[in-house]
Amino acid sequence: MFVQLAADIRALPAGPAKVRLADALTHEVTEGENGLQTVQAVADTLAKALAESPVASKGPNPPEPYMDLAKLVRYMHAAETMDDPLYAKSVEILAADDADAEKADFTLRDLHGKKVTLSELRGKIVLVNFWAAWCPPCRLEMPDLDALYTHFQSQGLVVLSITSEEAFKVNSVIAPWGYHPPVLLDPEGKVHKLFHITGIPTTFVFDRQGKLVGKGIDQTTLHQFLEMLSKTDLHS
Repeated sequence: MFVQLAADIRALPAGPAKVRLADALTHEVTEGENGLQTVQAVADTLAKALAESPVASKGPNPPEPYMDLAKLVRYMHAAETMDDPLYAKSVEILAADDADAEKADFTLRDLHGKKVTLSELRGKIVLVNFWAAWCPPCRLEMPDLDALYTHFQSQGLVVLSITSEEAFKVNSVIAPWGYHPPVLLDPEGKVHKLFHITGIPTTFVFDRQGKLVGKGIDQTTLHQFLEMLSKTDLHS
């Protein structure tokens, strides 16, 4: 489906509408696991649309289509060598944001009022997942996160589910699930800002030394979670 849509968009006349359609497709292809060939087709379509009809920057940051293309390359493994300063700046911003996430520390309370500090978990493998109860893709990930936590907890995996929602709402959603990983409350969104969260779900995987070894944007499948965790010393 995505490959055909990408081909249909590539056949359109150059212009802002083509860029908008190509960019919208990038938001869809990151939901779940659609295969590298499909992701590449979508990335190629957006790159072509931008090359034909560049988008002017209206502020200090590159326009969203350039950022979205850079995300497909950095996080979804598409290949791109677009010669455009706005694309190059997007690549630099994502690298800097991930560097900030790797240096970040925080202390948040869980649903029971217990404090959890990220830096105190050094020596463990930590998966940090930003989510919200109102977010359908986030909720689709939760059973897989629960299964991963249950399976790998004995090897030192910690899963932290962070939400900016209030405790009562979160409890009302997850209580029937029997969800085991700690859910941390970030009501003022300070930790979201530390990690440069612009959309949810977003997942970060840190190894035992605190190095960022994987990042998932949008809905991540169990296979994709396992692929990120394979960059640590966990074993099945």
